[in-house]
Order: sequence, then structure tokens, then C-alpha cells
Amino acid sequence: MWGRPLKLLLVFNPHAAAGRADDLLEPVQQALGRFADVETHRTTGPGDATPWVAQADLSCYDGVLAAGGDGTLFEVLNGLYGNPAGNRPPLGVIPVGTGNAFARDLGLAPGDWERGVELVAAGAKRSFDVGQVESASGTFQFLNIVGAGLPVDVMRFTDRLKVLGRSAYTLGTLWKAMQMRCYPLRIELDGRPLVRDCLFVEIANTRFTGTSFLIAPGAEPDDGLLDVILVSRLPRRRVLQLFPSIYEGRHVEYDEVETWQAREVRIVADEPIGLAPDGEIRGEMPVTIRCLHRDLEVFAPARDERKD
Repeated sequence: MWGRPLKLLLVFNPHAAAGRADDLLEPVQQALGRFADVETHRTTGPGDATPWVAQADLSCYDGVLAAGGDGTLFEVLNGLYGNPAGNRPPLGVIPVGTGNAFARDLGLAPGDWERGVELVAAGAKRSFDVGQVESASGTFQFLNIVGAGLPVDVMRFTDRLKVLGRSAYTLGTLWKAMQMRCYPLRIELDGRPLVRDCLFVEIANTRFTGTSFLIAPGAEPDDGLLDVILVSRLPRRRVLQLFPSIYEGRHVEYDEVETWQAREVRIVADEPIGLAPDGEIRGEMPVTIRCLHRDLEVFAPARDERKD
């Protein structure tokens, strides 16, 4: 526990979970107020958090908390990286959104904002790896995962289905996977070349995507490596067989699924294929993705205390 009063910056997305998060703002503030002085920035819409956090004077805060879904976390993270390296307070996660995949690696169940507050109150921190993406359209960071191919198709499709809650991503993934659109990609993993016709590629820092898909079962957020999952073209019947196995991470046992680890990944395509980092759509190929080893402190339990 903290031995002195804290000062925290809470970045709260009231539009998360199709607007249902708005009802949680006061309970979250009250819970944090039991042990900290809390300043709240209530985001106004997509893209608001990154420039606001980047321009804020963070030197007076003991932590910056992202309250929303994975998209909110992505924006807050990139706002933090708009500040000098020595002026980035620890990052906390308060999961009140539709998708909270990164929160799973903190031992937080979907919507378990109370436990997120408890992690901040406990004061325990770990240094996490951060993924850095460089493309022609700019540079950004991610904590969870960045995908191409099917993940982008799903993001664009499910944006209209968020009123369905957490089932939207699952339904959208199955629907788009059955359409079997594949992408020819040229990939380098720490300089090792691969050429694949991919249904999708995911570059993961942590294990989950879409909250419930255990896409990278071996990923650790502080090992200095990115986990790469490649799924090649496969028959529709195999899609139906493979799809349920993702919930338990058994998809990596299929012949059409390849897994690798690398510190740097470069991907080139014949067309400007978009990217899906942490619940957002940002950037396009060609792209270089690097692991920034233990580059950011996060309010988190010790690895052996994590509950899946």
C-alpha cells in the first residue's frame, strides 16, 4: 500500500461499452478517492485522449489510469509516449469497456473495474514491454496486439455491432473468417524472410485479443519478444474446426497456424493493407514493429499472482 496521499489522473471514456460506462464514472471516482486525490478527464470522443495526455503536465501525478476499453488504453498509452521518457507515470487499467483484452494479463476479468482500482491501491508495479509500430503514416505504440488481414476486416465489421456487447467481436470474427479473404505478405522476423498467403497475422505482446480469444498463449509482456501468429489459407470446414479452439489457445496446434517470436518484425504487402492495434485501426503496410523491452511501468500483480 501507499504510504502517502496519491495524486492520480483518471482518463475516463464515458462512451465505452456502447455508453454503458458512463454510469460507472462516479463509482470509480469514489473508489479511487478513498486513497487518492483524483483529477478526471472525461473524453469527448475517439482520438481525444492521446493529444490531451500528450499535452498534460504529468510530473505531478503518481499514475495515469485508462478507464474504458482497449481503444481507450491505446489512446492513453500513445499520449504517455508523447511525453519525455522521464515524465511517464505508471499506467493503470480500469476495465469498463466492451473489449479489455490487455486487462486479462493483469488478472482482471472483463468489467472488473473494482479489481483494477485495487491494483492501483496496492501500488505494485511491473515494467512491461511496449510494441512500437513504424509505418509511412507515422509511429505509434501498443501494449496488447497489432493484427492485419482478418483482424482489420473484423474491426470494421463489428464497429456497427457494439450494441451486442462482448459477443460482437466473436460473431464478427466467425462471419469474416468464413469469407476466406487472404493476403499475400512478405515478412521478416529478426531478418529471417517468410512469404505467406495469410488469412491473418497477429503480433502480440500479451496473450488475449477480443477479451476472450487466447490468441498468443505463450506470450509474456516483459520477455523482450513479440509473439507472431500466422494463419495461412485453409478450407472453410477447417475454419469451423479451428475457430472454437482459439478460446483455449489450442489453435496453435493446427498445421495452418505458425507461431514465432522476434524482437523486430517487418511486413510488406502488394497493397496498403491496414493494421488493427489494440482495438483500433491505425497505419498500414509496409510496417516495422519493434519490442521496447520493459519500457513502461504498469500497475500489475506479480506474474505468479495473475489469475486467468
